[in-house]
Amino acid sequence: MTAPPTSRTRRVNPVATLAATAIIAGALVLSVDWVSSSTALVLEVLVIAVLRIPLRALVRRLVPLGLAAVLTALTILLYGQPSGTIHWHFLLVTVSDGSIDLSLATLLRVLAIALPSVALFIGTDPTELADALGQVLRMPSRFVLGALAGIRLVGILGDDWRTIGHARRARGVGDHARVRRTAGQAFALLVSAIRRGSMLATAMEARGLGAHPTRTWARPSSLHARDAALIAAGVVIAATAVGASVLSGHWNFIGR
Repeated sequence: MTAPPTSRTRRVNPVATLAATAIIAGALVLSVDWVSSSTALVLEVLVIAVLRIPLRALVRRLVPLGLAAVLTALTILLYGQPSGTIHWHFLLVTVSDGSIDLSLATLLRVLAIALPSVALFIGTDPTELADALGQVLRMPSRFVLGALAGIRLVGILGDDWRTIGHARRARGVGDHARVRRTAGQAFALLVSAIRRGSMLATAMEARGLGAHPTRTWARPSSLHARDAALIAAGVVIAATAVGASVLSGHWNFIGR
């Protein structure tokens, strides 16, 4: 599934997207504080608005990550190391000023790292990513094409899961005991994936994958001014977030 043509991320080289997200993530993991994360979040939302990334597709992909961020923050809130004023205590659960600050910082940091990683890759085609990795980053073609084949196969797993489920129900298998049915269906999917991967690997070897040290690419991939602008935006977001945290006195190097 790709973004509509109105999304400007489709015109950006995937390597530039990787660089921008890596720069932002690298800056945010250095400190556990709410100032740097919230600053980065605000700037990221502005960049997403400029790139005209479809909101519906973005929200749909962010729901699982948002749920994971909330659960992580809740765990830290209840079981984090207490410090400052104790607001509530029961058995192993302690809610204090320190756990509240740390849980909020963790929630914002996870969202600030996940947002650009998800938003900027909405309109990225796997083939374009492989072209960029092979031509711009000069990665080995054997690794790049193998990874591309793996990504393509991941998209088929959903169809295989539904097909296996329909076949099992047609034979009257697994109508009851949902846990056992899911486990059996998952094992069947694993076997199918291994078999399909083995067949694909054999076919790629038969076509001479990796037989020559150099290869040509059907579609050229290179960096342009818009790619440099996206990388520069990532640098600005990272520098602004770190600067705001340091100037406000909230900089907390890796939770020290």
